[in-house]
Amino acid sequence: MSVKIENIQSELLSKNWFQLHKYTFNLITDNGKSVQQIREVYDRGNGATILLYNRQKGTVVLIEQFRMPTYVNGNPGGMLLEACAGLLDNDSPEECIRREAMEETGYQVDKVQKLFEAYMSPGGVTEIVYFFAAEYHSDQKITDDVGVEDEVIDVVELPFSEAIAMMADGRIKDGKTIMLLQYAQIHNWFK
Repeated sequence: MSVKIENIQSELLSKNWFQLHKYTFNLITDNGKSVQQIREVYDRGNGATILLYNRQKGTVVLIEQFRMPTYVNGNPGGMLLEACAGLLDNDSPEECIRREAMEETGYQVDKVQKLFEAYMSPGGVTEIVYFFAAEYHSDQKITDDVGVEDEVIDVVELPFSEAIAMMADGRIKDGKTIMLLQYAQIHNWFK
């Protein structure tokens, strides 16, 4: 099916942190039917995430940090175990994820492998997330002082098998982390 979009009108609703717009438009379908739609769209920019893994040890590095939206939606402590990630700040996805890996985990990774990219919540958010992986070794750990500004972050190194079990039993609930762990599992990185 193909569609055309006509008469797009945009109204800025909020610009506190990022931008929230209300779009009114006509959607024209293949058969010529025109439907007016109204959608709120949150533009927070694009992001990148990375799975740090060590095949020799059979481990991955994740971070645990407070996430207010999860708290509001029923996560009792608001802490979330997840892959390192961040928003692109006028840099490439590769530059962004190297910076974020250092800031959030203390590991300086040189070679990063782009796996794929995905819209994470296309019903209301513009963000594309770029997914990466990099092998890490203990000599790449540059600092234990992680997090910037007001971030509260714990670095968690755990066996890959335990991360898979945590995903299966619901202790890991972050979508990007689940996607990265499943990618590693499907591609037999730890066999």
